[in-house]
Amino acid sequence: MSSVDNLKIKLFADGADKAGILDMYAKPYISGFTTNPTLMRKAGISDYATFAQDILSAVPDRPVSFEVFSDEFDEMELQAQRIAAWGVNVYVKIPITNTRREPAYDLMHRLSQMGIRLNITAMMTLEQVRCTRDALSGGTGAFISVFAGRVADTGRDPVPMMQAALDLLRPEPQLELLWASPREVLNIFQADQIGCPIITVTNDLLRKLELADKDLDDYSLETVKMFYNDAHAAGFSL
Repeated sequence: MSSVDNLKIKLFADGADKAGILDMYAKPYISGFTTNPTLMRKAGISDYATFAQDILSAVPDRPVSFEVFSDEFDEMELQAQRIAAWGVNVYVKIPITNTRREPAYDLMHRLSQMGIRLNITAMMTLEQVRCTRDALSGGTGAFISVFAGRVADTGRDPVPMMQAALDLLRPEPQLELLWASPREVLNIFQADQIGCPIITVTNDLLRKLELADKDLDDYSLETVKMFYNDAHAAGFSL
């Protein structure tokens, strides 16, 4: 495993907590930001537009992705246009399908031809990547977010799929593959090793990057001490 200093992949911070976003914005190795309605709800956000514009005023110079939330494609299109108008660094997240499993390829094609930069999200198959590539061919730049972590949750190794996705996207260099939903620091290095351009990572996982290359004997001892101290703090006895 190469060191953090040698990483070529762009690290995006994933979250909806303003303090956490500002903390990561202060780190020069964070190249962009993503969020989604689920994260925003967990963070207690109630006014979508106000929150987004507040974040964009604090983060004016790195890509920030905000997602549409309608289930109807005509309304998604209107929402996408409004969101895109919030800032020049905005990428509009469009789900690969709506909740009725209807694909969003026609919508993403229209938006891309308008010059709206997109983040196509919730993708988990190579067929989705292939069809998205074709829909966005010749259009403006976009992130192609494949949820490799969720693929791994099903017991499948996502690395070969992500390598194949890179091959599919190679004819359209304006389309950048994004490794989404990583589960551990190892995933960052896996994504980097195959040449994936971007990975989006939660703040908690980003903070674990300091463990990269840590001496495993030292880490073992720290773990033993943790168990020992917690047992005593709990007052356990036999």
